[in-house]
Amino acid sequence: MTSEITYAEVRFNRGPTASGIHPGSLAAPKQSTAPHKSNLDLPKLFLISLLILFLLLAITFLITFIIFFQKYSQLLEEKKSLKELNHTALECMKNNFKEKVWSCCPKNWKPFSSNCYLISTESKSWYESKHHCSTMEAHLLVISSKDEQDFIIQNLKNTLAYYVGLSDPEGQRHWQWVDETPYNANVTFWHAGEPSDRNERCVILNYRRPLATWGWNDIRCVQNQMSVCEMMKIYL
Repeated sequence: MTSEITYAEVRFNRGPTASGIHPGSLAAPKQSTAPHKSNLDLPKLFLISLLILFLLLAITFLITFIIFFQKYSQLLEEKKSLKELNHTALECMKNNFKEKVWSCCPKNWKPFSSNCYLISTESKSWYESKHHCSTMEAHLLVISSKDEQDFIIQNLKNTLAYYVGLSDPEGQRHWQWVDETPYNANVTFWHAGEPSDRNERCVILNYRRPLATWGWNDIRCVQNQMSVCEMMKIYL
């Protein structure tokens, strides 16, 4: 018996074509459309970076402020020290042995009561004399009693005149002391006939020979005269 051979035509698909998946073939697995986790973390990282930056800036500002404050405090202390060192040499004394506090005046200043006095060695205008006293943490002489007046004139030369801290800035006979002590008309030592001119607005202490007396006289502030500076005693 003759056997028969049967042929069958078999075709194989070659997979997806260049234009896509061939119809009828299995669908390709879908990719997940959810965003990556790293993309979600970017805003958080940005905010954290900003916070760190602001924190660093705040720390830098705080450190700068502290350094500036320390420098400023140091400058004030140095300035204070310089003022205190205006009088490096002091002459001190105690009124009695029981006292624990020393009362001192700068060297070459004369002590009386609670004050120290310096008699100038140069003649200047009233305003220049006032400024000169202020550079030594003092002021022009303010006379508040006869005892003080008598003490001062004992240390002056009767051939010279000395500015005191009394003036009439507006020429209205409203006399003012430089330390704002109220002007007391009952405690004054004007020469006879003085004050005599509204244009003479500053006061000197001088000696008049005919009467052989010391007293006050008003003169023009621009005239060059000697002066007396006054300051409170230093207590140690």
